[in-house]
Amino acid sequence: MRRLIVLLLAISMNYADERGKPYQKDKVCQELKFLGKDKFSAVALVMNSRKYSNATFEEIGHLVTAIVSLSETCCATEAAADCYDKKADALSVQSCDPKSPFPKHPGVERCCVHKGLERKLCLADLKQPPKEFPTYTEPSNEKLCESFKENAQLFSSRFLYDYSSNYAQTPFLVVVNYTEKYLKMITECCTKPRQTQCFLKQRLQIKSLHLLTMMSNTLCGRYNIYGEEKFKFSASIRLAQKVPSADLKDVMQLVEQCAKVLAKCCNTITDDCMENELSMHVQQVCKKFTSKDAKVAECCKKSPIETLHCLYTLPSAEPVQLPTLQWPSSDELCKKGKNQEIVKYTLERARRNTKLPLLFINKLYDSFKELVNGCCISQTPNVCLENKKSQLNEEMNKYISQATELCGDYHKYPFLEFKERLNKALSRRVPKLSTSQVKEMVEARSSLASTCCLINAPPVYCREMINKFLNSTCLQESCLLQ
Repeated sequence: MRRLIVLLLAISMNYADERGKPYQKDKVCQELKFLGKDKFSAVALVMNSRKYSNATFEEIGHLVTAIVSLSETCCATEAAADCYDKKADALSVQSCDPKSPFPKHPGVERCCVHKGLERKLCLADLKQPPKEFPTYTEPSNEKLCESFKENAQLFSSRFLYDYSSNYAQTPFLVVVNYTEKYLKMITECCTKPRQTQCFLKQRLQIKSLHLLTMMSNTLCGRYNIYGEEKFKFSASIRLAQKVPSADLKDVMQLVEQCAKVLAKCCNTITDDCMENELSMHVQQVCKKFTSKDAKVAECCKKSPIETLHCLYTLPSAEPVQLPTLQWPSSDELCKKGKNQEIVKYTLERARRNTKLPLLFINKLYDSFKELVNGCCISQTPNVCLENKKSQLNEEMNKYISQATELCGDYHKYPFLEFKERLNKALSRRVPKLSTSQVKEMVEARSSLASTCCLINAPPVYCREMINKFLNSTCLQESCLLQ
């Protein structure tokens, strides 16, 4: 399996390494010979589906066909010495054609002003943003076997595309391992008379690997998209809300450890880094928090990867009695550094309001930080912060209260009943609104709740919706939180 990683480094639209050395023709040809055309095509399909995760199946198919054709033609014994270079150039030229059948991605125009190696390196560096909404849903066993028997090759290609593009942030070899085992299961079970028993047995065997794929995709996705600091902040909130009685120092140490695992393993070229490192991390989490929460203790009875999934999907705990939260001093808030006091204060707020979803807390943090930093660069930071403290605290409490109520009711009641309660609450809370305005606000907030109160809510999609929600919670003429 490790030999496959050569493809990851060599096969793509660039056919060159990042230092601009000659194209890796020999490596590609060796892999084509070693793997054979079908396996070579499959790995190219996985890799490009991950890289262009928002491309269509047809676009990926065109690209893979071009890559395989280039490799077959130029790796032939009778191929001209410059075959590889010429066809790689032609491939990059075709990528710049507006009518190209290849995947479209942001930034291609700036690459196409270059020529030769510089263009190929630029194109190779482009990536599509990962999917915010996963699109792959596994069909029933009957549908799977029906599609497989109808056209086994098309079924395999389609599955590789669907799965790889949905788990584009998972380490490459983890995806390759899972897809190989899954297709082996399909081949075996769809040819047996007792398919149900076969699928049950096989799924049980690959369950842990599927969970590893899911969890590493989620964690690496958040780490790669948001960067280390934002990842640590959001992970600290999640953990503090699941175990609010835990010492924040322990929470932050474990999150720091998790960030190191992801930095080491998300882009690794080994196939066991993620599983081994996450397993050790989970052991540390269980060691620290098993005694703090019964649900955590239950999760920790499972295998390491199942424990990780269990802990991740664990709902936030009920609020616990904690000491009264003290407002930080102006000196602490304005201390030079990475907004440490603002982070700490927000985390303390979060673990006292365990039912407030992460994305709502992120907005609270961003608004709080902007206001504090504005005061800290003023001529009289102490006066600025002191004058705003009372109103700011009131706005924070109102925002937290309404967001917690909104998401709590959404999870507690059937959707129609939830909307009815929301209608009554808004009519009572803002009596000046007309019936049509209340109706409009109900629709906006119910849409917000159904999308952004979920554990895997899409951050980019929810950002603007939460901004509008924050603005609607403040009824004063001049609001501090923006």
